[in-house]
Amino acid sequence: MSTNDWSTPETNVFDRIAAAVEGGDDAVLATVVDVEGSAYRRPGAKMLITPDGGGAGSITAGCLEDEVRELAADVLDRGEPRVETWDLMNDEDDVWGMGVGCNGVITVLLEPLGESYRPVTEAYDRGESVGVVTVLGGDGPPVGTRSVRRPGGGFAGDLPDSLAEAVADEVDRLVAAGESDAVAVERDGGRVELFVDGIEPPPELVVFGSGHDVGPVAELATLADFRVTVVSFRGLHADEERFAAADEVVSASPGEVADLREWDAETYAVVMTHNFVDDRLALDALLSTPVPYVGVMGPRKRFAEMRERFREEGREFDDAELDRVYTPIGLNLGGDTPYRIACSIVTEVLAVAHDRSPGHLRDRDEPIHDRAETPPSG
Repeated sequence: MSTNDWSTPETNVFDRIAAAVEGGDDAVLATVVDVEGSAYRRPGAKMLITPDGGGAGSITAGCLEDEVRELAADVLDRGEPRVETWDLMNDEDDVWGMGVGCNGVITVLLEPLGESYRPVTEAYDRGESVGVVTVLGGDGPPVGTRSVRRPGGGFAGDLPDSLAEAVADEVDRLVAAGESDAVAVERDGGRVELFVDGIEPPPELVVFGSGHDVGPVAELATLADFRVTVVSFRGLHADEERFAAADEVVSASPGEVADLREWDAETYAVVMTHNFVDDRLALDALLSTPVPYVGVMGPRKRFAEMRERFREEGREFDDAELDRVYTPIGLNLGGDTPYRIACSIVTEVLAVAHDRSPGHLRDRDEPIHDRAETPPSG
């Protein structure tokens, strides 16, 4: 097992989970289902464990992975899911006895990976959001009983209808927010503890260009869990080997940008062709789509010249369009090497995607991670 297996992008973790389901492979899926206090990962974080102790993904910064792998072997032997809680705020329970815990209480569901997870991986592959509801305990169905719901649709799975419908609104809310949380439902027969996992497909980044600076952007964006498409306006440069980190490499003309794909609010665009005319045409086409971010490589003066050319043609940008244009592109991180520039670009896209104003975490009064606010269900 290599370190990279555990720091692999979440998109790759899902690909590995899907491959295990499709192949009927023996594997355990470990999912963080509840966190009290501070933790490296939030509810919904996943780790795939194979019988040889390998796998992909992480649920902490390394504090629990060894113990989780040991428990996974028992889960595979018994063929039964289990829920385990670690109190890393308690010195007596500190994993290595070295005071290196996450300073939180972390609860993890470990379950044999099987057919009940196929609807989840298939939806993820189609780019669809789903809510996954799984029993954690209480007075109800066995641990691991599951149903899956598309937003606004019905449930498919083994949960009793009455139990599923009791959390339908909460499922839709969490899916819309891209969040996951533990939920308790009071019923005549007692209390049932559920985990609602709001799973969104990964955001997409489309990079227009074929220069040497495109590769680092595609690579870092892939590591940051974007599905990356590189679009070259120079057909000879639309080479998958040239941009090996990208999920897709295509050749197109600037006039084909608007029709290149179904653009949506979860797709972000970076224009770095280094060709004034191509950049103008791509920018104009992208602003006709709902993409929330169009980053354009180049200095302010270049964009001012671009706007002047548009004015001469009778095209004026309104404030809403200008709000979506980011140029000069990137955050002010310093450095002018290809990877430093790429880091500046990708971190800006991440900030926009997560609706964050970039700043130092030490200056933030709120928790680092957003917390799901789950109203009681009944």
